[in-house]
Amino acid sequence: MNGTPQKFHFIGICGTAMGSVAAALRERGFTVTGSDENVYPPMSTFLESKGIALHFGYRPENIPADADIIVIGNAMKRGNPEVEAVLNRKLYYASLPEILKQWFLRGRHNLVVTGTHGKTTTTALLTWILTVAKLDPGYMIGGIPKNLGQGARLNDSKHFVIEGDEYDSAFFDKRSKFVHYLPELLIVNNIEFDHADIFNNLDEIKLSFRRVLNIVPQNGMILLNGDDPNCVAVAEQVQPLMAQMIEIGFSPNCAQQIRDVSYSTKGSRFTLGEDKFELPLMGEFNVRNAAMAISASRFYGVSLEKIRKALKSFQGIARRQEVRGEERGVKVIDDFGHHPTAIRETLRGLRHRYPGSRIWAVFEPRSNTTRRAVFQQELPDALKQADGVFISQVARLDQIPAKERLDPEAVVKAIGESGRPAFYEPDAAHIINRLVPLLEPKDIVAIFSNGGFEGIHEKLLAALRTN
Repeated sequence: MNGTPQKFHFIGICGTAMGSVAAALRERGFTVTGSDENVYPPMSTFLESKGIALHFGYRPENIPADADIIVIGNAMKRGNPEVEAVLNRKLYYASLPEILKQWFLRGRHNLVVTGTHGKTTTTALLTWILTVAKLDPGYMIGGIPKNLGQGARLNDSKHFVIEGDEYDSAFFDKRSKFVHYLPELLIVNNIEFDHADIFNNLDEIKLSFRRVLNIVPQNGMILLNGDDPNCVAVAEQVQPLMAQMIEIGFSPNCAQQIRDVSYSTKGSRFTLGEDKFELPLMGEFNVRNAAMAISASRFYGVSLEKIRKALKSFQGIARRQEVRGEERGVKVIDDFGHHPTAIRETLRGLRHRYPGSRIWAVFEPRSNTTRRAVFQQELPDALKQADGVFISQVARLDQIPAKERLDPEAVVKAIGESGRPAFYEPDAAHIINRLVPLLEPKDIVAIFSNGGFEGIHEKLLAALRTN
């Protein structure tokens, strides 16, 4: 590649992050093309409205002869016809995190939010606080915050808030995405085992977090969950000459201690340090998420008044304890939770929001980790927080050998032995048929999946209407 690149081609352009970055490059005057096998609205119409030429499917001829940089999406693998053409033609290629680093993050105040759980909520909350404070932040969030209306905004602000995923960057770069994000302020919410398709054990995940801690500059800031032994252990193993590090949490050893937490049907109240806050979100996890966002905002000089105003007006995120509808007095709630810890904490939060209601948990084992037997023991304990449980068949069953696969029927059996009704059904239709006759007014149905789950939310509401 000679001189300044002018022409980008994205392989896998219709992913949320890929599409956002492609559009931002186009707005900066670059020529952008892209291809994907899933070219449909709203992303396809959004990209076309920006003047980006899209190709349906992957073919070598989709790559313009004069393309300067090929951006290869995280989901792309060897054998993809365009990936093979890039390698055969010896073209310049990069991962999306590399593109973000080079064209959007260099020279800015980057606030990077990491951790197994709570990244999306914390990133959205922090972005909203900076927005209310009129700092006009750029951001990239792995969800749609209701206050902001979109998951990404790549502007020229000095401040950029980004959700730092520990998942790998590309097939050719197995480092976690967040090592590319040039953090000035780094939040580490928690560290647990996840992503069993790319990490073999917890130690490999800890190594990734040590790498990102090691690149925070001395004039930066690290905010760490002081209640999480894995976070504390990782922090103890990093290089000297570190940025300032503050532990945040409920335990007395935390420099910023969370105290006096109380819950009502409207949200949470808590004290952080000497200051009191209110938040319309539920549960211990969300209180800690808010404490992280508050502490990060203070590092950038946001006033207490602005922080309190932002917290009170935060509307949450699509697919995080989101009420999708109510029929016959039964509320149907959508949640992205797919790790036992996230499921457990969400169910506890729902108990506070809906005291006296029966809570049914409906779980689709769909993530790369929960489809495996990794959480065979932990899932029953998490789901037992509900009054009744339904589990569907493991998604994409044929991709995992039987001996490595989660056994949903064993999970159901373990829950049943604790005295709670628990059912295994193969799909959404069977779950709805069995669940609807059991439902009573005031019941809550919390549906956990990181996918569409066959449109179960609307189908369940429709079944409640007609029965």
